[in-house]
Order: sequence, then structure tokens, then C-alpha cells
Amino acid sequence: MLNNILMVKIWFALMLAVPFAATAQDQPGPITLNGDVKAVKVITEADGSERTELVDLGLVVPGDRLVFRTSFLNTGNETVSNFDVTNPLHAAIRLSSEADPSLTVSVDGGDNWGLLTELTVMSKDGESRPASHSDVTHIRWTLGTIAPGESGTLEYPAIIR
Repeated sequence: MLNNILMVKIWFALMLAVPFAATAQDQPGPITLNGDVKAVKVITEADGSERTELVDLGLVVPGDRLVFRTSFLNTGNETVSNFDVTNPLHAAIRLSSEADPSLTVSVDGGDNWGLLTELTVMSKDGESRPASHSDVTHIRWTLGTIAPGESGTLEYPAIIR
């Protein structure tokens, strides 16, 4: 178990040290993407109320909640249209059930896309079943237009498996 925890911690450290996994495939234009991952920390106040905070990653263990974010910026002089941002999910995480149900996702490595409620997967017994959050392999956003200088952030919640 400790080896698994260390492997996950090392994976996240490496992920933050190299360019983020979000990609803009076959897209024209000067769009820059930057990604980060934050841990969700629940803080209990003196009065017993709770609030959540996004904090830098430390030791992560199965069940910990994370938020993956991809920031984009149009550094060019022209509007960019229909810009796809695709984010693969590492096998060590699963999409949280708290994720926006309107996310466009894939459960087959990016071959087919749709709403999670529209997708199916083959179970181990060979039967088709509705896809679940743990089946998601990729998330994709299509940004209609990004004006010069425009920026924004895309995010999704995940849980360590």
C-alpha cells in the first residue's frame, strides 16, 4: 500500500514538472495551455462550520479529492474558433460524480465522445452497460471563440483510485 501511495505522489510530482497533459490537437492559432492539480481540503472552523480550500498537493492517498485545471490564453491578434482542449485522465484517478454532467467525455481512449449518460462500455462478462464516472478516459471542451487576449480556466473534479 505504501508503494502505491508513493507511486501516486511521484506521478503527480512528475506531472506538474512536465508540460500538462491537456492538448489542443490540430488547432491553428496562438493558444497557450497551462495546467495544475490541487487537492481539496475540508477545513472545520471553530464554530463547527466547514469550508473547502484548494491546496498544493502533498501526500495523496486513495479517496483523496483533486481538482484538475487547464488555463488557456489567446496570445495572438485574431479570434480563434472551435478550439478543442482534450485532457486524458490518468489510470490512478477517476472522474468525480460531482463533475459537471454536461462535460463531453470518452470512455474508450478518445475514439468516441458524448455525455456520460449517453455512453456505454462492455463489462467483463461481455455485456454492454451504462458508462460510469470511473470509466472516463478523456474529457474534451470545445471553446466556440477565444478573442485576442481572452483567457479562462477549464476544470474537473477527480478522486484518487
